[in-house]
Amino acid sequence: MTTQDIRLGADIGGTFTDVALDMRGQIFSTKVLTNYTAPEQAILDGIQIVSKQAGIGFEDLDIIIHGTTLATNALIERRGAKTALVTTEGFRDVIEMRTENRFEQYDLNLTLPAPLIPRQDRFPVGGRMDAHGNELQPLDEERLNALADDIREGGFGAVAIGFIHSYQNAAHEERAREILAAKLPGMPISISAEVSPQMREFERFNTVCANAYVRPQMEDYLIRLQARLKEQGAKCPVFMIHSGGGLISVETAIEFPVRLIESGPAGGAIFAADVAARFGLEKVVSYDMGGTTAKICLIEDFTPQTARSFEVARTYRFSKGSGMPISIPVIEMIEIGAGGGSIAWVDSMGRIQTGPESAGSEPGPACYGNGGLRPAITDADVVLGKIDPNNFAGGAIQLSKEAAMDAIAGEVGAKLSLSPLEAAFGIAEVVDENMANAARVHAVENGKNISDNVMIAFGGAAPLHAARLCEKLGIDRCLIPPGAGVGSAIGFLKAPFGYEALASRLIRLSGFDPDAVNAMLSDLCETAESFVRTGSDGEIRREITGFMRYQGQGWEIPVAIPDRRLTADDIDLIRDRFRENYARFFGRAIDGLDGLEIEIVTWSVKASDLRPRPDQNDLTTRGTIVAPQIHRPVFDPQSDALCDSAIISRGDLTPGQCIQGPAVIVERETSTVVTSSFDALLQHDGTILLIRKEA
Repeated sequence: MTTQDIRLGADIGGTFTDVALDMRGQIFSTKVLTNYTAPEQAILDGIQIVSKQAGIGFEDLDIIIHGTTLATNALIERRGAKTALVTTEGFRDVIEMRTENRFEQYDLNLTLPAPLIPRQDRFPVGGRMDAHGNELQPLDEERLNALADDIREGGFGAVAIGFIHSYQNAAHEERAREILAAKLPGMPISISAEVSPQMREFERFNTVCANAYVRPQMEDYLIRLQARLKEQGAKCPVFMIHSGGGLISVETAIEFPVRLIESGPAGGAIFAADVAARFGLEKVVSYDMGGTTAKICLIEDFTPQTARSFEVARTYRFSKGSGMPISIPVIEMIEIGAGGGSIAWVDSMGRIQTGPESAGSEPGPACYGNGGLRPAITDADVVLGKIDPNNFAGGAIQLSKEAAMDAIAGEVGAKLSLSPLEAAFGIAEVVDENMANAARVHAVENGKNISDNVMIAFGGAAPLHAARLCEKLGIDRCLIPPGAGVGSAIGFLKAPFGYEALASRLIRLSGFDPDAVNAMLSDLCETAESFVRTGSDGEIRREITGFMRYQGQGWEIPVAIPDRRLTADDIDLIRDRFRENYARFFGRAIDGLDGLEIEIVTWSVKASDLRPRPDQNDLTTRGTIVAPQIHRPVFDPQSDALCDSAIISRGDLTPGQCIQGPAVIVERETSTVVTSSFDALLQHDGTILLIRKEA
C-alpha cells in the first residue's frame, strides 16, 4: 500500500470534469470541459494542469480516485450494449410489468417507462427455487446450451441472468453463467445474486440488467483510462468511488459498474459531511449544483443518509415510481435536471420551464460561443450580472453576454413580451423554486423540517444560487467551503475504502436462530472486508443493519444490530430498537395486536477503513466589515432590480472579514452571490459563511 501523501480526485460531470490534487494537505484544483468522445482526455488534461500548479509529475501521484456519470448517462440515454436477459420461465415480463404502481393516478394518458431490455431479448429458462432456496425444478441445461448459440448469433454484447428467489440460493444462476461462459468466451455475464442479492424480483432483475447493459462500455473506458495514465508516467493505483460513498478497485468497478451510477454525487455528500464535522453541525442539507443537475442530501450527525435503492431517469419530476429502480446501497439524495447548462424554454401554457435537457459542454450555453443557440441557466446568470463574462473559470473561458441576451430574448423574452433582463430573472426564479421544492419534498419524505438545517453549497453553480435558495427555504446560514467549485472531487479524497454487503434472509424474531444468523453475518463481514482490503490495511469499522417490519407490511425500516456474536438474549434488544425506530418514523409503534410478528427481511454489513477526524473549527458569526472598492450591477431578487454590488476576490479576504450584501465573491471555479438579505463572513479555514441579516 502507498503512503498516499499525494492524492488526486477526478470527477467527470455532464458539463465539466473536476480535478483536485491534495499534496500533503495543500489543495490544487481545476475544471475542464468534459470530452464526450474520449472522457479520459479531460482527466489527463486536468491532471496536467494541477500537477503543473503543484510542481510535480504524473509519476509522483500516490493514488487516483475517480467518479463518473458515464454509467448514469448510458442508462438515461439508452446507449448501452445490446443485452440478453436470461430469466426463470414465467417471469419474462417482470421488468415490463413493474410493480403495477400508478405513480400519477390522475393522468389518463400515463405512459410507463420502457423496459431497459425489449421482450424479444428476454429468454425464459426452466428451473425453479422456492422462497426458502429449495430446488423445486432442476435447471434446464439443454435449453441454456441452445440459448448460448442464439445469443452469439444475435449480436449481443452482454448477458444478465436473473432467476426467481436466487437471493436465497444462487446455484441455478451460477450454473447458468458457467454454461453460457463456456460457449461464449469473453462475453460479460452478470448474475443478480451477486449484483443485488435482495428480495423483490422487479428491482433485482432491473438492477442486474442495468449492470450488464453498461458493463462493456465501462470496462472499455476504465481499461483505456488506466492505459493512458501509464503512458503519461503514472505508476499509482486507480480506485473508484461507488454510490454508497466508499472506494473500490477498478476490477470490482468493471464487474459491478451499476455501483458507480451515483458516484459523483456521493463524493459531494462526503465533502459536505466532512465540512459539517469540522464545524460540529449536526443538521445539514448539502446543495450540489453543477452543469447538468442539482442534488440535495440530508446529513445528520455528520453522516449522509443512505438507502438500499434509488431511481434513475424519472419520467415524471419528483414522482417516485416513474424511473428505473436500481437496488444497490446508495447515499440518499434527490436529484433534478437543474444545472448551469439546463435549457430554459416556454411551454404551451406560457410558463417558463428549465431542464431536464442540458446544453452540456458541447455546444454548451449560448454565452460559450460554441454554437449553442438556446438559453441555459448560465446565460441567465450572465445577464443578471452574477457571472463576469471576462473572468469565467479564472478567465480561461471567455463568455459573450450579447449571445446570452440574444438567446434569452429569442426563446423566452419574445414569447412572453419580456425584456432580456426580466426573462433572465424569470429563468433564475423558476430554477431556484424547482430546487427549493425538491428540497422541501425530500425533507418532508424524511420527516424533517428543512429550515432547521445549515446549508452547505458546492459545485460550480451552487454558490451562485445558494443565498436565494436559502431565502426560499427559510434557512439562515449557508457555508461555501474552500474548493466548493470542485467539491465532489475533493470529497473523493476524503472517502474511505468501503463496501456494503447485503443479503435477504426473512427471519421472524419468534424463530430467531442465533447460530444461523451469526454464520450469515460472518459471510457478509468477510465479503465486505475483502473489498476494503484491496486498498487499505488499516483498522476496519463495521456497521450491521437489519431492515425490519411488522409481518404483512410492504416495506422495511433500518435497525442497528450489535456488531458481535449474537445470542438469544439479543432478541429483546433488537425488538426494542425496532419499536423505537418505528415510533421515530411513524409516530408510535403498533401495540395491542395479538400475534403480530416482527421480522427481519434484509441484512447489511458495511465495512470501511477508519479515516482521521477533521480538525475542529468554531463557527464565527461576527467580524470586521470591509468595503470593497470594485462594484458592478448585479440583479438582486429582493430589490427586483440591478443593484450596485461589491465585487471582491475570495483570495483577498482574510479570516474575520465581513462583506455586506449585495456582493459577489469571485474565485477561479465559481462565484458566491451574496444577496441583500445576507452578509458573508470568512471563517478561519477559508470557508464563507452566509448569515441572514437581523431584521
